[in-house]
Amino acid sequence: MERQQLPNSTLILIFGILSIIGCCCYGVLGIIFGIIALVMAKRATEIYNAQPELYTGYQNVKTGKILAIIGLVLSAISLIISIVMIIMYGGVEGIYELQEEMMREMQQNQ
Repeated sequence: MERQQLPNSTLILIFGILSIIGCCCYGVLGIIFGIIALVMAKRATEIYNAQPELYTGYQNVKTGKILAIIGLVLSAISLIISIVMIIMYGGVEGIYELQEEMMREMQQNQ
């Protein structure tokens, strides 16, 4: 019997990669992609464990799962830092003022 590709194995890997990249977007996108990748990886693992001789591509699932976990951790840290910054500097306007002040200082130092 011919072995077939495990369903969504490549997509799980892509979502795992996107979860790491998504941590740069205040952590929100990384969390979304990470959770989706983990749910899909769980389903694919169950399918593979039922009949491992029928499927290929399990390595993509394992790699995607690891990347999703790393992306979730990085995204959670990024989200927590963003929330703390908003609280410390009095909202989004306070952060903008801080950035403008930093830019002025950088321009004066040049």
